[in-house]
Amino acid sequence: MAAATASGLQIARVRPYVPSRGFSKARAGAALVDSKRITHSELRSSEFVSSVRPFYQSIRTQASRSVKAVTKAMSGMSDNGAASGLSIDLRGKKAFIAGVADDNGYGWAIAKCLAAAGAEIIIGTWVPVMKIFETSFKRGKFDESRVLPNGSLMEITKVYPLDAAFDNLEDVPEDVKSNKRYAGFSNWTVQEVAELVKQDFGSIDILVHSLANGPEVSKPLLETSRKGYLAALSASSYSFVSLLKYFLPIIKPGGSSISLTYIASERIIPGYGGGMSSAKAALESDTRVLAFEAGRRRNIRVNTISAGPLGSRAAKAIGFIDRMIEYSAVNAPLQKELFADEVGNAAAFLVSPLASAITGTVTYVDNGLHAMGVGIDSPVFAELAIPKAETSKVPA
Repeated sequence: MAAATASGLQIARVRPYVPSRGFSKARAGAALVDSKRITHSELRSSEFVSSVRPFYQSIRTQASRSVKAVTKAMSGMSDNGAASGLSIDLRGKKAFIAGVADDNGYGWAIAKCLAAAGAEIIIGTWVPVMKIFETSFKRGKFDESRVLPNGSLMEITKVYPLDAAFDNLEDVPEDVKSNKRYAGFSNWTVQEVAELVKQDFGSIDILVHSLANGPEVSKPLLETSRKGYLAALSASSYSFVSLLKYFLPIIKPGGSSISLTYIASERIIPGYGGGMSSAKAALESDTRVLAFEAGRRRNIRVNTISAGPLGSRAAKAIGFIDRMIEYSAVNAPLQKELFADEVGNAAAFLVSPLASAITGTVTYVDNGLHAMGVGIDSPVFAELAIPKAETSKVPA
């Protein structure tokens, strides 16, 4: 395991950090990266087929000079022998993360934070990008973003192609089965992947749902077709129900599952259409019900993270993500850039023993934007003396 020498993920003090090309680009010498580069043979994969294009919640940050809260994998003891912090220790835990398509998304950020805490990482990737993902990994394109806070590289034990839009092979229409983009893949439905993971690993401890899709996301709700609306709910909310249903038997009692949601579930976000706001609302409601059912059946905790707006290739499908980022920067209580690994840090906490009594919750990681009732950039508030962040000061 990549973080086997660390005692866990230690919460470190806030420190200045300037990313090079997106979030979580911890800086390390090229020689260190090259010396630990994974070979393609180490990145084993099963086969699989998919249908609808998942609206992967792959959120990428932009270069920034803002202060970034980071987590640091440490030895657990400081130089003077005292405890160095409150440890998030996931050593010996196995995490299956559905929805990792590249190295700049929420799923990747969560994977890195779990790996930094010592967890073994298993990934589910959508089939049309499976070969691209493997090729990029093989050629070392992810090496820089694989670097963990302690200097080691995040290892991915195995990658499974996964289409969470289908429970089993009987659900797949013929046009998907015969689609050339999926030729050569098999055993890709939720039930089949869960069975493969059981065969390969026996059990897991953590299940992460980091995918969504709204084929008509750019359409207002009144212009959304029934097909598009139901597709959004199927890929974005029921997919979480399906994953937990089939993975529940192999999640160890005391384990945890998390998903990703968005404030559009409870607030009007014009432009976030196609049934996606409804899908997120359903996901949050399902989180509460699943927390009860999974908790009573196997003592499994279920939570969801509501993350703020961030720029990414997937988010570009909405068409106004850059303006949403600007709006958040102006109106959120914390006037700073939101980083994807801040969502990863929250996920690491929620799946750890430190959150053993937390289940059925929506955890907001959005610089506090969800708490605002109005946008303070409105001309209505122009004459009010509203305080602004002192960007020149760095928190200790």
